[in-house]
Amino acid sequence: MKKTPKPRGERAAGLRQRKFALLRRYRLPEALVAELLPGSLSQSRRRCGKPTCHCATEAGHPSWYLAFMVGGKQRVEHIPAAWAADVQRRVAAGREFKQAIAEVLAANAQLLVLERRQARR
Repeated sequence: MKKTPKPRGERAAGLRQRKFALLRRYRLPEALVAELLPGSLSQSRRRCGKPTCHCATEAGHPSWYLAFMVGGKQRVEHIPAAWAADVQRRVAAGREFKQAIAEVLAANAQLLVLERRQARR
């Protein structure tokens, strides 16, 4: 499983600063969420267009794509095959974290309802 390289440049630095500011604000340990990814990873098969290639008669060449939302718009990015296993692991971890947070928020809402009902008595 090949790890994805760290991005460089001004935009990457700005995104990292925003990420760490949010981690500090909500007191989330970096180790907990550092590698999480949103969205879903899928594989599709495409034909290259060469008439003598095996993909002309078979299923096609595999391609991996990560689909996720940013600012209310869906983005789909090609993922190199060497990164697919690592990205899949990170997406699954992100999904588990998101479900856990949703359960915490639901529990908070149910506790609020119970608190309100018990305060009436």
